[in-house]
Amino acid sequence: MAATRDIEIPDQTGKLAVVTGANSGIGLETARRLAAAGAEVVIAVRNPSKGAAAVADITTSHPGAAVAADNLDLSSLASVSEFAAKMSARDRPLDLLVNNAGIMAVPKREATADGFELQLGTNHLGHFALTGRLLPLLRRAEAARVVTLSSSAARFGKMNFDDLQSERKYGPWRAYGQSKLADLLFTFELQRRSAAGGWGVMSNAAHPGSTHTNLQSTGHNMGKDSSGTGMIGVFMRFPGISQQPPQGALPTLYAATSPDAVGSGYYCPDGFQEMNGLPTTASVPKRALDEDDAAELWRRAEALTQVAYPTGP
Repeated sequence: MAATRDIEIPDQTGKLAVVTGANSGIGLETARRLAAAGAEVVIAVRNPSKGAAAVADITTSHPGAAVAADNLDLSSLASVSEFAAKMSARDRPLDLLVNNAGIMAVPKREATADGFELQLGTNHLGHFALTGRLLPLLRRAEAARVVTLSSSAARFGKMNFDDLQSERKYGPWRAYGQSKLADLLFTFELQRRSAAGGWGVMSNAAHPGSTHTNLQSTGHNMGKDSSGTGMIGVFMRFPGISQQPPQGALPTLYAATSPDAVGSGYYCPDGFQEMNGLPTTASVPKRALDEDDAAELWRRAEALTQVAYPTGP
């Protein structure tokens, strides 16, 4: 594996952050570094025991870190609503939301509790609903950020609005690519709406390149995606190609904390084909820049999730 290089994380003391899917991999390392920098971090995970283990892991490496776990299943709109209600009950501004959790290349079509295709429902619609429900808390913060994790797989993604839920035709990678493209379309549309409405929320995105996480073995996982399963996962283990989660988390951390990160920015590793290295600006797939598709996806997501964002200031 490539040797880990690093970036400086600015002081996060006094800030409140939520990181979804932070029980392992990139999410865990993102939560660890934020907590080490002084942030109060909420690990939002589906499995309570894994959440507790992640908290123990972080507090072992950083005694005194302010970190806690709470239940969140992004494949259930009811769970999203319950989690958001708990956060609202804290009555505190939310400085950072990292939409990190994801599943990848589910072999056969499955549906969420609300009937959505599982990858689109988890990777995009769940995070769309979560961000919308937490938006009032984000708007109360002085300089809130929303970082949404995409993937290099967004390059081959295509929005199929005629069969958005892959009911007529399903392919594991086709559905995954669509969900990751949807994440980018959401990122850029959220920034446009925030700027137009004066919401004061910066929206940007990152992808981890070729980072070896447990998804290379299972694919169907609520941890953060990387770039492949099966033979692709084996290929990514070759020296000089794959990297470990502490380095794979750096583009996310850059997007979340760097004073140089910008709204609608998209960040990735700076190595060959954006596979490993230190954070840099990523190439944006042409389809992710289609504002008509972004507006249509937003309209569909609001209707499907029944979460309405503000239409103005």
